Order: sequence, then structure tokens, then C-alpha cells
Amino acid sequence: MRHFGHIPSATRAGLFHQEPAEFTSDSPASMLAVALGATLYSPATRPRLADDVRKQAARGVVSMVLCLEDSIADADVEAAESNLVRQFADLARDPAGEPAAAAERPSADEPAGPGEPQDVPLLFIRVREPHQITDLVSRLGDDVRMLSGFVLPKFTETRGHAFLEALTAAEKACGRRLFAMPVLESPELLHLETRAETLAGIATTVDKYRDRVLALRLGVTDFCSAYGLRRSPDMTAYDVQLVAHVIADVVNVLGRSDGTGFTITGPVWEYFRLGERMFKPQLRRSPFLEGSAEDLRTALIEHDLDGLLREIELDRANGLLGKTCIHPTHVVPVHALSVVSHEEFSDAQDILRPERGGGGVMRSAYTNKMNEVKPHRAWAERTLLRAEVFGVAKEDVGFVDLLTAGLAG
Repeated sequence: MRHFGHIPSATRAGLFHQEPAEFTSDSPASMLAVALGATLYSPATRPRLADDVRKQAARGVVSMVLCLEDSIADADVEAAESNLVRQFADLARDPAGEPAAAAERPSADEPAGPGEPQDVPLLFIRVREPHQITDLVSRLGDDVRMLSGFVLPKFTETRGHAFLEALTAAEKACGRRLFAMPVLESPELLHLETRAETLAGIATTVDKYRDRVLALRLGVTDFCSAYGLRRSPDMTAYDVQLVAHVIADVVNVLGRSDGTGFTITGPVWEYFRLGERMFKPQLRRSPFLEGSAEDLRTALIEHDLDGLLREIELDRANGLLGKTCIHPTHVVPVHALSVVSHEEFSDAQDILRPERGGGGVMRSAYTNKMNEVKPHRAWAERTLLRAEVFGVAKEDVGFVDLLTAGLAG
């Protein structure tokens, strides 16, 4: 699979200076952590879940979470678990009933047509309790090959050890690498008097299991719940100061670029339909002036996605990568804004040139900024990893072009 693999190859070639790389569930963890992109959540109770997964893959989704936790009622857990086992059996076979194989990809010599067939996305199950991990892996049998790992809710040092020990046991039982994605959402993390101790405990726990922790996810809805808050579609998570302070502290402790940090994903955006708007739209007209892009701007505003676009930009500015999504319309905006611009790519390459190893400062190739080698090195390394996974846009291609192509694909 690869990002933007669902759009025609000719369209992709016209957009990218460097096209997104292909990856599989067996790719290195460092690559997969960046490749998660917009992780789409779905309740595990959906009766046609396997079909839904295939449909979303065809629309460009590369990671999904099948949820047994807050998205379903307590009384439905047992039925949802059984449904998951059935749906994984379906996913493990192609529509004709044969064992599923890697998607065949068109060769470079074939004429451009529709987007490439996409493999099943990276699939994770969000459990409630540790025992569900070993139980589900046992029940899945050989179909566990379709599973990439588990999402661990309300993660703290105490709960985390039990979850990760269960994951280790499940790996040994099935002989397959399984990843964990802890969700940081507990009241202890939010409350000021317990935050530092809670963060230190989480840091110790995830460091012990570093090889299996793919990314850390933020449960901002639970943060807001602890104070009876809910942000409106006019507000980003960073406008809610209680939430913004927690995000900053999580990145401070767990998102460092010195080799101790982890990929931390952006919080969920809850809105996907038009509501009454109090403030002016947050999307400027200027990027949408060409062709019919003004219609796209109107559609984004009508679906409250202008706030999402702003929050994605703030996520990246604050050290987060990727995003939890609860609606398919959120996926393409997240991916479009994850593509590395030609200017970013040029700067990162300049900073990391071997002859720059001794440090120094130089004017950027775009002649609009200073590139200082030592302070900007970690940013450049992170940017080139994102460029490998999401690609590099051509010099004259902006996010509106990527958004339009992704939606049309």
C-alpha cells in the first residue's frame, strides 16, 4: 500500500516531485509510525465491517482501528468480539473466497488508469482489558496475519504493564509481530497535581517495550470530559487551554527528538456535518481562486472541515503527526497536509548534506529564510522520513491540488 495509491498514476506523477513510497505491515516500525496518517476508527459491531474496510482502503485509508471500547455499548462487547473474528476471516480471503494475497500493482509500462488496488489497511483492535488481547489472538487463529496490533485505552503505568505483557504473550503465541498504540487519556494525566508523576510512569513503561510501541495517541475527548467541556467546530484543541497544556507536556516528555521520543498522533476532530457557525470561516480564499476550487472551499466550510485543516497545521507545529479520525471525509485533508512541500524538502536536503556536518548557517534555496544546520537537523531528518511516506509535492503544487486529487480519486 502507499499514500495516494488510490488516485490514477498519471495524476500522481503530475503532483509529486517524489512519489510516496510503498510499504507493508512488515515494514520497519519507524516507517509505519509515520505512515499511519489519518487513522480511521470504526465500531467493531458493524455487520459488514470487512466490506467497509475494503471500501475505505480503495479510498486511500491506510490505517484503521476496530473499536471494542467507548464506541460500543457495554452489553455489546461479547457480540462485537465474535463479529471481529468473523470479519477477519472474511478479510483474510478475497471476494472470490480464495486466500487474500498482496495486491497486484500495474507496471510502469502500463497505461495510466484508475488508482492501484490497495491492500487491506494496517488494522488495530481497540480493546478494553488486557485479557482481550490474548483471547482475540487465539480466536483469530491464522487470520491474525491481517492484524497489525492493538490500541490500549486509558494508558497509565499500572494499566500499561498489564496490557503490554498481554501483547508480549500474544506475540509468542501467534509468532507474529504485533504493535501497541497506547492512548493517553486518563484523568491522572490531565490533573495538574498528578500529571508529572503519571507522565514519568508512562515514559518508563513505554521505554521498556519500545520495540512494540508504534505510536502514542491522545484522547482529547476524555480530557474535555473530565471538566464537562466540548469544543465547538470553530475551535481547535489548542484553543482549549486545559487540553493545550496537556498536549504540550506530553510532547515535552514523550516526543523528544533525541532518540527517546515516540510518534504522537493528533487528537480526533469530532465534526463532519454543517452546524450553525458563530465565527467567520478559517479558510482564506486565495489558495482556492483557480478553476473550480472555490466550490471545494465552500464544501469544506459547509462540512466544518476548515477547522479541521487548521487543527492539522497546529498538530504539526506542536510536534504531532497523523490524526485520529471518526469520519471518512477527514482522511484526505489529513493526508494532503502531510505531504512535504518542495520548499520543505529543499531545506531538509540542504541541512543534511554531508559537507554540512560541521554545522554553520546558510540562506535557503528559496532565499526566504535561514537554515541553521545543527538546530534544524532533527527537523530535517523528520521531514525526509515524512517525505518518504507521503511524498514531496512539485514546486507549483499546493495542498488544494492534493486535496482535490485525493477527493476525486
